[in-house]
Amino acid sequence: MFDPMDSPRVMATPLGVDFSSALVEGIAERLAGQPPEAIARVELYVNTARTQRRLKALYEARGAGFMPRIRLVTDLARRPDMAGLPPALPPLRLRLQLSQLVSGLLDQQKDLAPRSSLYGLSDSLATLLGEMQEEGVAPEAIAALDVGDHATHWQRTQAFLKIVAPYFVTDAEHLSVEARQAAVVDRLTSLWGPAPPDHPILVAGSTGSRGPTARFMAAVAALPQGAVILPGFDFDQPRAVWDGLLSRPDHDLTGGEDHPQFRFARFAAQVGIHPCDIPRWSRDTPANTARNRLISLALRPAPVTDQWLQEGPGLTEVGEAAAGLTLVQAESPGQEAAAIALRLRKAAEEGRTAALITPDRVLSRQVRAALERWRIEPDDSAGEPLSLTAPGRLLRHVAEALSRKLTAEDLLILLKHPLTHSGRDDRGQHLLRTRDLELDLLRGEMPFPNRAQLVDWAAKRGRDPGVMAWVDWVETAALGLFAPGAEPLGDHVARHLSATRRLAAGPEAEGEGALWQKAEGEAARKLMDSLQEEAEAGGAMTAAEYRDLVTALLAAEEARDPLAPHPGVMIWGTLEARVMGADLVILAGLNEGTWPQAPGADPWLNRKMRAEAGLRLPDRTIGLSAHDFQQSVAGAEVWLSRSRRDAETETVPSRWLNRIVNLMKGASEESRAALAAMEARGAQWLSWAARLDEPETRVPPATRPAPAPPAEQRPDRLSVTQVEKLIRDPYWVYARKVLDLEPLTPVRQQPDAPLRGTVLHAVLHDFIEQTRAGLPDAPEALLMEIAERVLEDQAPWPAARRLWRARIARIAPWFVATERARRQLGRPDLLEVRGAAEIGRKGFTLSAMADRIDRAPDGQVLIYDYKTGSAPSDKQEKAFNKQLWLEAAMAAKGAFGEEMQTARIAYVALGSGGKIRDHAVTPAEVAEIERGFSRLLDHYLNENSGFTSRYAMEEMKFEGDYDHLARFGEWDETQEARPVRVGR
Repeated sequence: MFDPMDSPRVMATPLGVDFSSALVEGIAERLAGQPPEAIARVELYVNTARTQRRLKALYEARGAGFMPRIRLVTDLARRPDMAGLPPALPPLRLRLQLSQLVSGLLDQQKDLAPRSSLYGLSDSLATLLGEMQEEGVAPEAIAALDVGDHATHWQRTQAFLKIVAPYFVTDAEHLSVEARQAAVVDRLTSLWGPAPPDHPILVAGSTGSRGPTARFMAAVAALPQGAVILPGFDFDQPRAVWDGLLSRPDHDLTGGEDHPQFRFARFAAQVGIHPCDIPRWSRDTPANTARNRLISLALRPAPVTDQWLQEGPGLTEVGEAAAGLTLVQAESPGQEAAAIALRLRKAAEEGRTAALITPDRVLSRQVRAALERWRIEPDDSAGEPLSLTAPGRLLRHVAEALSRKLTAEDLLILLKHPLTHSGRDDRGQHLLRTRDLELDLLRGEMPFPNRAQLVDWAAKRGRDPGVMAWVDWVETAALGLFAPGAEPLGDHVARHLSATRRLAAGPEAEGEGALWQKAEGEAARKLMDSLQEEAEAGGAMTAAEYRDLVTALLAAEEARDPLAPHPGVMIWGTLEARVMGADLVILAGLNEGTWPQAPGADPWLNRKMRAEAGLRLPDRTIGLSAHDFQQSVAGAEVWLSRSRRDAETETVPSRWLNRIVNLMKGASEESRAALAAMEARGAQWLSWAARLDEPETRVPPATRPAPAPPAEQRPDRLSVTQVEKLIRDPYWVYARKVLDLEPLTPVRQQPDAPLRGTVLHAVLHDFIEQTRAGLPDAPEALLMEIAERVLEDQAPWPAARRLWRARIARIAPWFVATERARRQLGRPDLLEVRGAAEIGRKGFTLSAMADRIDRAPDGQVLIYDYKTGSAPSDKQEKAFNKQLWLEAAMAAKGAFGEEMQTARIAYVALGSGGKIRDHAVTPAEVAEIERGFSRLLDHYLNENSGFTSRYAMEEMKFEGDYDHLARFGEWDETQEARPVRVGR
């Protein structure tokens, strides 16, 4: 296949060439004139499974015939001559072993790191171990580093690094995947030295960024019939730039590691050739040679970007270079995704292949969602994180239920999951029971559900014969899972899988329903089976640690649905983009921190120490991303896309995009005009994408509502607290009383202000009830004893209980002191008493529940209302808060038993240290309150009057329960409301 040569055989394809197609053509060109079976002797190694599939597809498209033996570089370990090496440790077992070693170290030295970082430290330690083995760096080399001023941190690092020392022994118990791959390459090199193979061996598509791969490539390049084919080589880069890439020390921040061609320069130096001496692999021409020159200049290393001043004005054919480029700068990721989806849809309509390339998985999911508008399912190389699939979510939710007490929200998440109860035909009945349970019991009534409450609920469902069996299943499969203690990993896995299968199957059903079905189910089952197999290496852990472990494992795996993706619309990761080709390429998410991604923090070694030890620098990932970008941007038609803002803040354009834009802005008038054309094309697509969501006819915004129902439909009953609603937000009364719409209580019950008020009222009620005959010798102690009991019963949140207990303790001395004064005025008579009376107009009932009514010695009463916050001000009481005044009017009409004359009303405000606002009450004042209430009713019970929304809110920022129904936001309080007759 090859003529003899003295130097290693390294070739390359230029930027802007479909690498896979060029590879196939180059092999065919070199085998021209040989028998058809000659190609079957060619051994071809590639670096990704997708490249392997693409090459096979290209050969199949050429018709019947032989093809090379196409293998992955990672398949070297499967060669027959590697049988003597012990098998590698499964990566999961290695991580479990390391987690146990790190756990033991943290138990011994608790100041090293918090225990919550156990699995993060174990994973990063496994990554460091693999890198040291790939690059041939022994622990002794790390230990010999000059740590300078980092002695304390270095001592901690050394304590962790001692853990990995046994894994550098190549025995069956400690051989990692990386170590075995390095050993395979070393053995293969030693075998090929005295007896090189006589058949062609090619390594294609790899940049040699990892030590074992680079050594394998070097060994193949030295074979008589071996060759290395590099992808995306910059043949326009001057010799001086190539020389400069390797001239600076690795720890120099101006070094070339982040340059797209750096790995090629390093590999060429490794095999003893100069990059300028690397020939082309095939006669394929780049899609746009002018663009290759432009991009090559734009991406020069930082120390030599002054060359823009000399070479920029001399760039020719800049208009041609930018002719196929479109620059999209959207205002938001959603707008960016919409424009991309629209362009992909047009490509599919035209029958052209199109590929979206981005490392931003959130953006790619947004594009997939936007493509669903046209029922286009792209071929996504990454698939979906297993943790986000249906089986992955169910496994995560069950693991959560193992580690903490189940809340009402948690229970509903489990019961409503699409895989729950999937093993029976009556899932509709299951969902009906779940809905009724939610509305009847879980919303606001039961923050932590238990079996007794569910059984009581089931007993009230007279016409549901299977409900008790359903409750038993819920209790067994969900409520009884909480087991926070430490147990062996195998026991956690067994309990986890058992509970998940029960949930998926349904009550009294065998099997696991649809849990393991489809591609994501198979992937989830494979992961859990492997965890079960390796559980012995995991030791003992708490349920919370097991939850964290399972969550991390699920997030690290991905599932692809191989069925029915669109053959011409692809979503690629940056690695696949190196060796794939498409008619249209969209490079999206071009913002700093996304593409390129910022290097992660290294908890073990800083940049200088890594360079001195011979480990890979953080800039390596940036350089690889830069090469992926340079290879992709050289296509025939390319989009460069970014959003100016993300979900939180303004974004910074990617450094490569910035370089291209800045060079084109300053190079020449031609380049500035070309840049303006790129931006104009992008703006046009953004405009079209924005029109997708525009309605065909513009709907005018709603006006401020003031519905006026017929008189007979207007309310004839209100509570005293609802009177304030009628004054401040009449629309609330209309929605609640006329439309009979009741706001749903949130599922996630929170220890909020209303609940705190309920608890405090219960504490004070019990205290007053127990001290009717008189205050005891230690009233504060009794008050705190009652508070402890009520909090335990009604506030199942430990943190909230402690805070509220402290608040009651602070207010207790003031409350007891003022209670003594209240007892001087009268004795407690009625507590939390309900009453109703006809007030305001004939046929209208006003109801109330008075917190406390005391009886004075002269027979008059004193009405108290407890406020957990502050008492209403004089102005608020005069205009809006009529609660106690109306209760006094009701008492005069016998609403709370006999007719009572009120001597005093008082608000007992328990916030901010305590305050009492009280008023002496006269019959004349009560009569005036009744007349004012009558005028209010006359207005709102008149069918010509409307119930205006947000008429006099206490604060503009307050949200009403029915603001969404009133379409608040399409109007504001400055707009005048006009009554509209409804219900006729």
